[in-house]
Amino acid sequence: MANQQLKQHRDQIDAIDEQILKLVNERANHARHIGELKDDGVIYRPEREAQVLRRLCELNAGPLPADAVTNIFRSIMSNCRALEKELTVAFLGPLGTYSEEAALKQFGVGRNAVVCGSIDEVFRTVEASQADYGIVPVENSNEGAVGLTLDLLLTSPLKICGEVTIPIHHCLLSKQSDIAQISHVFSHAQSLAQCHEWLNKILPSAEREAVTSNARAAQMIHDLIVSDGTFAAAIASRRAAELFNLNILAENIEDDPKNTTRFLVLSKHEVAPSGQDKTSLVMAAKNQPGAVLSLLEPFALHGVSMTKLESRPAKSGMWEYVFYVDIEGHVQEPCVAEAVKEVGNRAAYLKHLGSYPLALL
Repeated sequence: MANQQLKQHRDQIDAIDEQILKLVNERANHARHIGELKDDGVIYRPEREAQVLRRLCELNAGPLPADAVTNIFRSIMSNCRALEKELTVAFLGPLGTYSEEAALKQFGVGRNAVVCGSIDEVFRTVEASQADYGIVPVENSNEGAVGLTLDLLLTSPLKICGEVTIPIHHCLLSKQSDIAQISHVFSHAQSLAQCHEWLNKILPSAEREAVTSNARAAQMIHDLIVSDGTFAAAIASRRAAELFNLNILAENIEDDPKNTTRFLVLSKHEVAPSGQDKTSLVMAAKNQPGAVLSLLEPFALHGVSMTKLESRPAKSGMWEYVFYVDIEGHVQEPCVAEAVKEVGNRAAYLKHLGSYPLALL
């Protein structure tokens, strides 16, 4: 009886798979026709994809969770895009970094990678049209803003066209199988800080050394030839363990289980409204009393919610600052447009960094 029921379910799955295959190819044909009708050469439309994914998540009745639905349809959309053009995405390498995870989450599997050695190189690669898009970290929920990214946004002609949030779950990776033997731990400085209490408790005697990235630490452990009794480990992602064939000695070792990093998607083109958007600005106040308050007042007057305010030293002189602001809404929305226009009239400097869809969790 059980075997008969098993066969019935499998037959149903086979029939459904045939329907899915037919419908996916029908979708691809429509996507290809849409590509032929476009006259601006832009293949990736973040606002349209955000609308599609939000709608599907609202329609989803389960049992698949929302993140599984978005993963499936991101893959479908990326492969449909590839019929027009295989997008090239630059990110901070090597392979196995959280930046690569952000690229995979945002663009799916149908894309070419340009692995960069620094955040500066990601910007330069997109600016030089050697990649269509770039992924850069901008802030971590524990460690705060990534200053270099903010500084580069100030001078770069690139626009922010999307954002991605990645939950950061660190693993301890090694060639060894016994965690008690670990005498050295390598990772990025932020990751060492994010796992500080865990390391104090589990590996209090192990030396800690910061390197350029978590994936670089995993690569070092993979390449390490142990000849003096040194047993080393890296703090990195599960994907890094797979890429560099390392043992996972412990998982989820971050001190804060809600640890999250936000990434920005960079491009040369702007993005139309999606219905749930964010606008990023950078501004400088005039040198007069109450200037900063005056800069922020238009947002309140026009009912625009501000979600972030970050100050950074300006490069123009000592004790001068610029302010990075995130607000709800798209710059094409009337209330946002009016608020930004009024801020521009009051500011010594104002730059619109981009309006883009809110990240899908």
